[in-house]
Amino acid sequence: MAELTFHLEDFDGPLELLLTLVQAHKMDLHNIPILALIDQYTAVVTEARIQEPDVSSSFIEMAARLVEMKSWLLLPRSKEAEQLKQELTGRLIEYDRCRRLAAQLGARAAEVTVYVRPPARLEADPLYPLHHSAQILADSWQAMAGRVKPTPVSQETFEPLVAAPFVSVESRVVHILRRLAAGKARRLDQLFPPDQEVSATVATFLAVLELVRAGRLEIAGDGGLTIRRGRLARPAPPPAEKEEG
Repeated sequence: MAELTFHLEDFDGPLELLLTLVQAHKMDLHNIPILALIDQYTAVVTEARIQEPDVSSSFIEMAARLVEMKSWLLLPRSKEAEQLKQELTGRLIEYDRCRRLAAQLGARAAEVTVYVRPPARLEADPLYPLHHSAQILADSWQAMAGRVKPTPVSQETFEPLVAAPFVSVESRVVHILRRLAAGKARRLDQLFPPDQEVSATVATFLAVLELVRAGRLEIAGDGGLTIRRGRLARPAPPPAEKEEG
């Protein structure tokens, strides 16, 4: 076979170089002399590495695979060699089909006339007359993307949460019963003054629910409160129907 000179930067990858070698030596794509093809490919890559050391790693990797395949091919009746040969032949056939199809699509695209219009000019919105710097938008995006370090939270921010008094539900139950017994609270809204701490409001709400569940407190539709000494009487079950004789 005649020696050929190739520049690897002219090929998109090792499969294209292999396919070019097949076509240059008029090999049958479905019955490729693999040993001859391997020798041609490795010779091209070796020569290219001598002239240009920065050869793409994909060409070198394919050369290593082909050398391994050649070692299997030299063994008599090697199943691994036959399998590697079929895989390489299938990849070359598939790549050849894709390249032919890409050429056909490129030829069709060249016949299509494409009209390009200049970008439309945006008009100012009269409803929002203010103008902002583009850096504000960039800073907002960086903050949202987490690229800006968060501002450390001061100790004063946590002091109201840490120093807030703990109010138990049991203490609010006693508080509600005492206020109802003394007549200081007759409506539900009187148990929740606006200046009350949040923890006390939550505990009071849970205490009201507990008293209603236990039957000690009854809430009317208008918000009126009625205290009971014991549990509310359960409704009697409906009388059973008598069987007809």
